[in-house]
Amino acid sequence: MSSRLTIFAVDHLPEVEPGADLARLIIAGLAQSRETLVDGDVVVVTHKIVSKAEGQLVRLDDVRPSALAIRYAQANAKDPRQVEVVLREAVRIVRMDRGIIIAETRHGFVCANAGVDASNAPPGTVCLLPRDPDASARRLQQELGSHFGIRLAVVISDSFGRPWRNGIVNVAIGLAGMDAFADYRGQVDPHGHELKVSVLAVADELAAAAELVMGKLDRHPVAVIRGYHWTAGDDRAAYLVMDVARDLFR
Repeated sequence: MSSRLTIFAVDHLPEVEPGADLARLIIAGLAQSRETLVDGDVVVVTHKIVSKAEGQLVRLDDVRPSALAIRYAQANAKDPRQVEVVLREAVRIVRMDRGIIIAETRHGFVCANAGVDASNAPPGTVCLLPRDPDASARRLQQELGSHFGIRLAVVISDSFGRPWRNGIVNVAIGLAGMDAFADYRGQVDPHGHELKVSVLAVADELAAAAELVMGKLDRHPVAVIRGYHWTAGDDRAAYLVMDVARDLFR
């Protein structure tokens, strides 16, 4: 593990438009900031700019809400068009209560509003999750790694709420280049106890750490984590979703 980490946000990134080359924007932002990437860096990118670049935006004026969306919106002071987009993005509704929709996405994520979000999106639009966040992470990893000639990992992050805990944290919804977990099972602690269940979701921990320099309003959608000794691998963020057979709360 690492005893010291450096985390910095990438400055000078413009507003991302559909069709934008994210790797080139990140490279340019690093150059303008007089920064670079070095071997072993982890680049954390918010899903929002990935979704924008991939055109995952929906104009609300183009949405015709269903009767269910209208009823729910009227009862909870919501925009029925946005509720309709949430319902369309969900493969399973976990809970609809007190104006909150908890839903499972086609990716397998269980989160508020099926990942549909109006924040930091152009007026009159909502932003969806990337179609395949792991594939998006792989493209960025390959393009950035090739440009700088280094070994790096990429995490695509989003903010999720947590059962039994107040507040939201960033988690990994896309991953490339590294193992998603640090597995301590079978190792022995300083007191001689063998660890039997200790598997850390390090991809999520990196996503959460990066958010501390990104901020929600600071327009820093990319951060670099330096000094974490990750294990190279082909894991996907999809591996972080608990299998239904092991999930005690579905």
